[in-house]
Amino acid sequence: MKTSRRKFSGAFKAQVAIEALKERESMAELSKRFEIHPNMISKWKQEFLERAAEVFETKSPDKQAVVDIEKLYSKIGQLEMERDFLKKVSKKLGL
Repeated sequence: MKTSRRKFSGAFKAQVAIEALKERESMAELSKRFEIHPNMISKWKQEFLERAAEVFETKSPDKQAVVDIEKLYSKIGQLEMERDFLKKVSKKLGL
């Protein structure tokens, strides 16, 4: 009988990797606790260390960008109203 492959969320992988980095328990103990092979824990730990710098490289959207987006949406609304007005006027004038 073929068993399906287990899939783990990113949050779970990060939790396991952090526990491995703390080194309070051995790999065998972590493996037993999380029911994962020690090689998988080592792999996740290594990937966590390699990609840790990416967390600080990407910046969260700042408030200025949010304000700019709101200004753009309000401008779009204004332009749509002007366009609709000009359509009505041009129909009345027969253009």
